Amino acid sequence: MKRCLLFIALLSSVAGSACAQTKELTVMISGGFKAAWDKLSPRYAQREGIQIRTVAGPSMGSTPQAIPARLARGESADLVIMVGDALGDLEKQGRTLPGSRVELADSRIGAVISQGATPVTIDSESALRRTLLNARSIAYSDSASGKYVSSQLFSRLGIEDQVRAKAFKVERIPVASQVAAGKYSIGFQQVSELLPVAGVTFVGELPDTLQYTTRFAGAVVRQSAQPDEARQLLRWLASPEVQQVVRETGLHPIVTSQPTRVTQPDTVQ
Repeated sequence: MKRCLLFIALLSSVAGSACAQTKELTVMISGGFKAAWDKLSPRYAQREGIQIRTVAGPSMGSTPQAIPARLARGESADLVIMVGDALGDLEKQGRTLPGSRVELADSRIGAVISQGATPVTIDSESALRRTLLNARSIAYSDSASGKYVSSQLFSRLGIEDQVRAKAFKVERIPVASQVAAGKYSIGFQQVSELLPVAGVTFVGELPDTLQYTTRFAGAVVRQSAQPDEARQLLRWLASPEVQQVVRETGLHPIVTSQPTRVTQPDTVQ
């Protein structure tokens, strides 16, 4: 009987030790990279035998869900993946480990219309101008891409006054979801945030002469209990092994020989 009890105690000890050794990484991530992350993170977790906890939130903004707000009020995380400029702000605040930043992907702005709507084109400056002038309503995000659309794109097209009354900012939630619901006739956001949403038709990216590229990057949070594991995950996310998924989700692998126009502070959902 004593041997049996000793054996049971030993098994319990081994099981408890195994559970204690299961590592968990908490990743805070904004919307532009999340479609790729949702495909890649389960693959990495299975391969490494770890658990990954994902916390989604905007790269910036005043909502409580925003990544800077979460970190400021003491929420724990091991790494953050977000818009490059917003990450730069966190670096200046000392919230990430120096030298841990890894550039991950570039995201361009595109547009969607509701499924079944009359097709439109935005593949040239004249086509984009005509589409915006004819649109019943225009939606853009409260992120870096939305700031560019509202503060620069309209004026560069010379239509700022004509569209001001029918252009609306969508806060926190995906722009495409509101287009799908029929609230707006056309919506603009980073392509990687448009493609996952059902009920819309992807029109295309802005023409190159008017495009605005957002850099997504990651860094290890200074308070991480597992900085080495977090660094390893970031290196994998930038490796050639994952680039096909990056492309499939509407992002562009980083081309180091070409300069990137990085956004001002951004969002997610």
